[in-house]
Amino acid sequence: MYLVDTLKTRLRYPLKKLFYLGNRYYCPICKSHIRLLQEAGIIRRQNAKCPVCGSLERHRLAWLVLEKHTSLFDGQPKKMLHIAPEGYLEKGFRKLEHLDSITSDIVGNHVDVNMDITAISFSDNTFDVVYCSHVLEHIHNDYKAMQEIWRVLKAGGWAALDVPITAEITTEDPSITDPNERLRLFGQEDHVRRYGQDYPDRLTSVGFTVRRFSAAEIVGANHLRRFGLEANRLCFIGSK
Repeated sequence: MYLVDTLKTRLRYPLKKLFYLGNRYYCPICKSHIRLLQEAGIIRRQNAKCPVCGSLERHRLAWLVLEKHTSLFDGQPKKMLHIAPEGYLEKGFRKLEHLDSITSDIVGNHVDVNMDITAISFSDNTFDVVYCSHVLEHIHNDYKAMQEIWRVLKAGGWAALDVPITAEITTEDPSITDPNERLRLFGQEDHVRRYGQDYPDRLTSVGFTVRRFSAAEIVGANHLRRFGLEANRLCFIGSK
């Protein structure tokens, strides 16, 4: 059974790449030229999901930013903390021989370490890189989580700290616990706030130097459709 499962896993990508082969779109994570992107999301978005690896818009943008504007792919040894790992990104990170990637989540046996990111169970100055995407909007004390990420980063290290930006000014109310009300106010049943354009101010308040990238900057306005990206989708890198 193990051999059968292993064979299925090894064949899955090549078969999907062949089935969805085309020139309309390109996924930079699984390096697939594909004829379509699938819809995804609570509020359904067209042309959002790669049918080969499952990546969404935010993952493809983050990967491009990591390639073009960080040291992740420079071949130098690095230790990374990957919080709430997405399978397609985790696979890509694990292929980098110079990268020692440790995965974590608050629960589950799919990660290396179970922990709360408001109390990270690693010493100061442990990691060169932290990847934490679309997690902070679920955390009541996001400042504490940011402080912990800052603490475990080495001097000169950096963190990818993406969140959905869906407002002009960040709004939150800890007293709201009803899932339906959270969905109405914050966009998802388990979100505790809606981040605004002032989000980088929170990161700088705990010590990060923040770089903000838009999809239009990264791939150019003429190539947004090819990568399945919206012009105003954002990615944030915080450096220590």
